[in-house]
Amino acid sequence: MTVTELLSYEAALAAYDPVMGLEVHVELGTKTKMFCGCSTELGQDANTQTCPTCLGLPGALPVVNAIGVESAVKIGLALNCEIAEWCRFARKNYFYPDMPKNFQTSQYDEPIAFNGYLDVQLEDGEIFRVEIERAHMEEDTGKSTHIGGATGRIHGASHSLLDYNRAGIPLIEIVTKPIVGAGERAPEVAKAYVAELRELIKALGVSEARMDKGQMRCDVNLSLMPKGSSTFGTRSETKNVNSLRSVERAARFEIQRHAAVLTSGGSILQETRHFHEDDGSTTSGRIKDNAEDYRYFPEPDLVPVAPARAWVEELRAALPELPRVRRNRLREEWGVSELDMQAILNAGAVDPIVATTEAGADAASARKWWMGELARNANEQGVALDELPITPADVARVSALVASGDLNDKLARQVIEGVLAGEGTPDEVVEKRGLKVVSDDGALGAAVDEAIAGNAAIADKIRGGKVAAVGALVGAVMKATRGQADAARVKDLILEKLGVSEG
Repeated sequence: MTVTELLSYEAALAAYDPVMGLEVHVELGTKTKMFCGCSTELGQDANTQTCPTCLGLPGALPVVNAIGVESAVKIGLALNCEIAEWCRFARKNYFYPDMPKNFQTSQYDEPIAFNGYLDVQLEDGEIFRVEIERAHMEEDTGKSTHIGGATGRIHGASHSLLDYNRAGIPLIEIVTKPIVGAGERAPEVAKAYVAELRELIKALGVSEARMDKGQMRCDVNLSLMPKGSSTFGTRSETKNVNSLRSVERAARFEIQRHAAVLTSGGSILQETRHFHEDDGSTTSGRIKDNAEDYRYFPEPDLVPVAPARAWVEELRAALPELPRVRRNRLREEWGVSELDMQAILNAGAVDPIVATTEAGADAASARKWWMGELARNANEQGVALDELPITPADVARVSALVASGDLNDKLARQVIEGVLAGEGTPDEVVEKRGLKVVSDDGALGAAVDEAIAGNAAIADKIRGGKVAAVGALVGAVMKATRGQADAARVKDLILEKLGVSEG
């Protein structure tokens, strides 16, 4: 049935309990594909990174990428999973134009990692445990570009272009167990889980996990069950959601859509759905296949994978400090609240701040610049903080120039502006723009005299004991010197010339 109006979120949650399942695909950062030696480098000409194996040509045989297996084990360990002593690949059979072999080499009933969990922290500090069903190895498909339609999708297109460069790139699919008990916070839990998983993947160094570049994508499965029931409803699967905000919006929209269908007497169709960034809605894709429809069977061309226990334990011992542990340590070192730390995390500023402190800045100064001026610039340009054309070393240098008195905050902002504009290093921008603070008494004296002469009434108030009025004269000097005067020294000079003691 077609739903033209959604049920309100509050009404939906009053009648139903949401059940979620999140499937996250992570594109591994290996140099070659999962089952052949083709390069995985991005941005190359279409169909230039292919071979008989990843094109599925007759007689071509696959070979497993050892780094892909190692990455899968690391991910499984970091997710508190059991690592299989023996597992194998399977063929997942379905036809789609960007699937050159007409099957995907994946894992079915024997994944490499299973039965784990990930604890995620919500914005108010509550910890929610998401249980992991499995993490398994597979390969990506090619890329279809649909030409001639209004939406960029296949419907209405006049023709499609196929690029198989991506076909065969290693993927790890991480599948949660049904997430129940989140209630009205289900969308928030979904967002927090994907955010924490992204940080974990980045910490492991197995992928950049850039959602905007398709290196990490989430399928949001959702169903509703009536209050008091323990029977799951029919689920929908919103495919390839590619931002944290969109994961939350997709879950929220589907809760409202399902509730509207069910309360009006309709039934939910098990299907895939497309998410629309512009309005946060989803639309129908195709009827969702069940596992048996894929006709899984063991991949006859690949031997089973049997990770040695000693090797698994070596990888476990070498795992880096995981994101939540690291954030708690940094929060204590930096002396910030959990709320402030969450804001830093949400802004993507943790790593830039750490790198800036490693380059010599104090943590408070690093936070100020990354969470202030630089976050504002990133928001205006619609890019991530680490995409800005400024390095942590540059920010540390700006901080040092402020600490030494060579710059004040206003001038420092101009220096950052210059660096972002491509004018050079902080020192080069200072030199080119002539931005150093003026603190020499001789250079400041004339400006102070002019400010006193031009504001005689204020000068008289100061002489009469209203020392607080000195701020107006300091402001006049700062304006006359284009903000380059040392404000503290200006204040001292004004009081000296007026014969007034601050005490």
